[in-house]
Amino acid sequence: MPKGTKEIQRRIKSINNTRKITRAMEMVSAAKMKKEVDRVLSIRSYSQSAWNILMNLSKSLRKARHGLLKIRKVENILVIVVTSNRGLCGSYNSQLLKKVIDQVENPDSIKINRIKNKKIVSSIPNDQLNFDFIAVGKKGFEYLNRRKYNISALYENFNYSPSLDDVRGLAKMVIDDYVEGKYDKVVVGYTDYINTIKQVPRIRQLLPVSQVDIEKQIEEIEGQKSGENGKRIENPVERWKGINYKIEPEPKKVIDYIMPRLVEMQLYHAILESNASKESARMIAMKNATDAANEMMEELRYSYNQLRQMGITQEIAEITSGTISLEE
Repeated sequence: MPKGTKEIQRRIKSINNTRKITRAMEMVSAAKMKKEVDRVLSIRSYSQSAWNILMNLSKSLRKARHGLLKIRKVENILVIVVTSNRGLCGSYNSQLLKKVIDQVENPDSIKINRIKNKKIVSSIPNDQLNFDFIAVGKKGFEYLNRRKYNISALYENFNYSPSLDDVRGLAKMVIDDYVEGKYDKVVVGYTDYINTIKQVPRIRQLLPVSQVDIEKQIEEIEGQKSGENGKRIENPVERWKGINYKIEPEPKKVIDYIMPRLVEMQLYHAILESNASKESARMIAMKNATDAANEMMEELRYSYNQLRQMGITQEIAEITSGTISLEE
């Protein structure tokens, strides 16, 4: 056997073993992705209805002056970052973290509060803004910790099939901190699941509750749902406007109960969207790795056959030369 073929055989065996692992991970991620996508699709209708109720209670909300609607001069900002616990999911984590850090380092937009069509810009200089982070997922924690950002908490148990009860503790902590004035604004960075090959990193205002952000989320959800059916719904938010509610026993009691639930639902929805995006990104990454391994094995087999053929040809030539020498 010619020199070099054993090394090529060793590499083929190693790549084949890697291919088996990536193929298995691709299949596992595909199964997980289906479950996570089913969960996020099932919660979208509920989230949409809840946000629409909030939007249509806007008059009562303004009168009630609920603490979660109170707008303050933005100085202290809490950023909730939803990433994965493990890697091997392509650019899923890096795209979101890049978007979050870009907003933190250039906070002209993140320090704006909005009331209807009006933008209220904080007078606090950018270099005097204070940012705290809550990491949902180890990768976000590791990234922020390396860059010495202030991390208030780490939640690492929301990465696969969390329930609303699991998220409720995080939501309560965020709500309490905002009502007590510890933070003037709370945003959540997550990855929105569009389809298997497309996931979009987003940063949404969580507190104070913003009708503008709610309408955007409704339009995004409606757009995704209509895209599945091949039909686009025109101005989906308009369908929910003008609905009158009869509120009993009184608006304040209803609002005091429903407002925290709506914030919980927004946060829960963001986590479910991120989980579906994560498994989809991991499935695609493992599929690409498997395809790359197949291509490398084909190239190595071609090189191996070439060397082997060269060795056989050389041996035949040597035998022929020896035979001719003996005959002479």
